[in-house]
Amino acid sequence: MGLVRRAGPASEWVNPGHQEGHTYCLNQQCHRDCLFAGGRPRSVKPRNLGGRDKTRPIIMCRKVYEDEWKSKLRQSPPVIRACVLRHCVTGSEGFIGSHVVETLLRRGHEVKALVQYNSRSEIGWLEELQIVDPGTRLEIVLGDLRDPGLVNTVVEGCDAAINLAALIAIPHSYSSPRSYIDTNVLGTHNFLEACRTSGVKRVVQLSTSEVYGSAVYVPMDEGHPLSAQSPYAATKIASDQLAFSYNKSFGLPVVVARPFNAFGPRQSLRAVVPSIILQAISGDGKVKLGSTSSTRDFTHVQDLAAGLADILESDRGEGEVFNLGSGFEISISDVVQLVSQILDVELEIEAEEGRFRPENSEVSRLYSDSRKAQSVFGWGTFSESPLERFTSRLAETASWFAQNQSSYAGDLRTFRY
Repeated sequence: MGLVRRAGPASEWVNPGHQEGHTYCLNQQCHRDCLFAGGRPRSVKPRNLGGRDKTRPIIMCRKVYEDEWKSKLRQSPPVIRACVLRHCVTGSEGFIGSHVVETLLRRGHEVKALVQYNSRSEIGWLEELQIVDPGTRLEIVLGDLRDPGLVNTVVEGCDAAINLAALIAIPHSYSSPRSYIDTNVLGTHNFLEACRTSGVKRVVQLSTSEVYGSAVYVPMDEGHPLSAQSPYAATKIASDQLAFSYNKSFGLPVVVARPFNAFGPRQSLRAVVPSIILQAISGDGKVKLGSTSSTRDFTHVQDLAAGLADILESDRGEGEVFNLGSGFEISISDVVQLVSQILDVELEIEAEEGRFRPENSEVSRLYSDSRKAQSVFGWGTFSESPLERFTSRLAETASWFAQNQSSYAGDLRTFRY
């Protein structure tokens, strides 16, 4: 039974073995093999329980959580969290991936990050991590999800793994659908197979709300029918089903997480929120868009990253899918009005033909029901209303893009979502 290290003398830690009621889990597998295994630091005081101290990246056993914090359990269900683990994160250099890496490091975990190979050895948004000296807890590997041998090497030795690598631009999937199959389906197969052969104890496959197509009913729970309205959505349905098949066929402990319309710092101009913001900041008061009557359920990327980390740290939900959304819908035209108010500029919407999807491919409405994730993982409980939270996070996002325009080269108006 191994010990989890932290800053401070090793003599502070004890490891008496399996004894029910110990305050801190130190066995890396205790979240799966024994909920009450491990030891505890001698100096811990009860008042320290419940917080995420950066110098103490360990979490409570379930029994102590229940005994010491019953008042919190009345507000949200208990979440069984893992000890410090080594996580494999594919697509780590991207918008969502970099925030997930950041979140895991802040929680004290180790991360092995797969970055898409490029001849300049650039590591994307990992260059901008808001982490002070991650040190040896972050290992970056350049490679390609389509290379099974490389993926095996990256996954080997990891306790948990999450697949965020994918081609995601919907317009590009119309012209190059085969490339989406190669990355999103065959790449996912490589990832799942590597996790199976390496004995990874917790696996998360990232889905997308696009697999639902336009809402048949709202709010959309996990039982909503699937409808691929683009080649991109079809490949994500395929990758989700492949993940489920590995759970049923081989017992792979996989969970499918299905986010709704993430937004926030570092997002590509392919997405509608940064497109609106940067056109508003640098343009002439005109915002060129496609469909503006469509509604979306926008979720801030940091909230999403926290939800994905919660799922990785838990042992619940194996073989299931979980929506991760904010639980409200807003039209694209109303987003433009909010940006106008936030930036205090007059904005006029101009319809641009090249930004519209084909008629039958347009997803007109997305509105999540994420109560399942809230019930199982305790995720998604906020003090503000969904609209208030979206508005405040949108203002933060607008401020970030205003300060980081130089990171987005090229003609802003050539991008379409």
